[in-house]
Amino acid sequence: MKRFLTATAALALTSGMASAEYSLTILHTNDFHARFEPISKYDSGCSAEDDAEGKCFGGSARLVTAIEEARARSNNAILVDGGDQFQGTLFYTYYKGALAAEMMNKMGYDAMTVGNHEFDDGPEVLRGFMDAVNFPVLMSNADVSAEPLLADTLAKSTVIERGGERLGLIGLTPEDTDELASPGDNITFSDPVAAVQGEVDRLTADGVNKIIVLSHSGYGVDQRVAAETTGVDVIVGGHSNSLLSNTSDRADGPYPTMMGETAIVQAYAYGKFLGELNLTFDDAGNITEAKGEPLLIDASVNKDSATADRIAEAAKPLEEIRNKVVAETASEIIGVREDCRARECAMGNLIADAMLDRVKDQGVEIAIQNGGGIRASIDAGKVTMGEVLTVLPFQNTLSTFDVTGAKIIEALENGVSQHEEGAGRFPQVAGMSFAFDVAQPAGSRISDVMVGDAPIDPDKVYSVVSNNYVRNGGDGYAMFKDAQNAYDFGPDLADVTAEFLAASGPYTPYTDGRITAK
Repeated sequence: MKRFLTATAALALTSGMASAEYSLTILHTNDFHARFEPISKYDSGCSAEDDAEGKCFGGSARLVTAIEEARARSNNAILVDGGDQFQGTLFYTYYKGALAAEMMNKMGYDAMTVGNHEFDDGPEVLRGFMDAVNFPVLMSNADVSAEPLLADTLAKSTVIERGGERLGLIGLTPEDTDELASPGDNITFSDPVAAVQGEVDRLTADGVNKIIVLSHSGYGVDQRVAAETTGVDVIVGGHSNSLLSNTSDRADGPYPTMMGETAIVQAYAYGKFLGELNLTFDDAGNITEAKGEPLLIDASVNKDSATADRIAEAAKPLEEIRNKVVAETASEIIGVREDCRARECAMGNLIADAMLDRVKDQGVEIAIQNGGGIRASIDAGKVTMGEVLTVLPFQNTLSTFDVTGAKIIEALENGVSQHEEGAGRFPQVAGMSFAFDVAQPAGSRISDVMVGDAPIDPDKVYSVVSNNYVRNGGDGYAMFKDAQNAYDFGPDLADVTAEFLAASGPYTPYTDGRITAK
């Protein structure tokens, strides 16, 4: 049985045995979501002007530098990824997995696990990505034997060598990936605990005593895997976009989070951090020390000039996408802030309808979009993707979750609580209707809430779709932060809206009285 030793105990037990110790640095990323260019503090696009003023984070050019500097600090280092390199910006829309493969090869990744978004365009795009990368892509908790594109290519685990030692790496992906993405009908997903233990036992029988799980399953599942398996030394996480840190007051837990003998790490998302976990093992493969901290990739990290030039070159064709006609509208779709932050607006109806339409087959009944996330109108006639992106520029993703009717009423009260100030929290909705009275004090303005054709039941649990900003408490929607069954990493809201517009033929903007002022 492996034991995690305190630094003091480790020192006592390994005194005079330094030659038997093995040190390893695990550098890691997760949930990059095609953020090849620098991002703002809101995780969306960051202008060249803001970047020049030192206000931006991440980007491939800075990551290249950070990885090189971290490797130089270590005698043994590996670089791994916790999944979801795919989806999130126009770079993915245009290049699919090709640019991610190019950048990951350049940075020298040793392995990654499959995230659910790696299946957004089916097994075909994942296979193309796997053919292009110089490292193994792993997934243990799925049966791909019936999928010819992956059956002989996608391994459950692998063994790599570093500094004369063999390291076992196991991949893990969400058990509900079939509901989150498009893996097709030939792949079945299974419980992570049993899958990981099976691979640990196989690797251990092969003499491997240092085992790392690359898990795109979320912080909570990672803790369960650590608690219910034996022989796992490290879990490098993803999917929940958790910042584990010993210094940040916004951390979801310590870095690493120790569960028995297992060190769990995760480094938020979007290339904003590079995880750096420093480990020491004794000769039996026991961890004697585990320490580290995610490195913030801010303006203090110099850009690698060649990488910056390559990303700038790759961005040029995206102008074509921005100019691409994606739909047509019969008349102007009003999305001005004076309307969308004060009353039912045509653009709010469009966006909320599009959100609900995308996930209604999942049993979702209600859509809520903050008016402040709507940034422009669209003129009558042909609609370009650039126009849609001007309306919805924040790279927000669809979030689905479950809350009670009482929480929904509370959310609506929040939405109209700063009506007089024109605040961006004003709710645009679909699947429901409500009335509000600004003559009443904030907190008691909402009435006549209907879900479909029935009055809202405060005790009933409803399935809701919003955007990830609102679901995580943005614009005062703190009541959604602890929602049940929350998934924040759906498709980009702009893409969802564009596709809904395209499917509607010439779209006719409308309002229908779903929001009324008393």
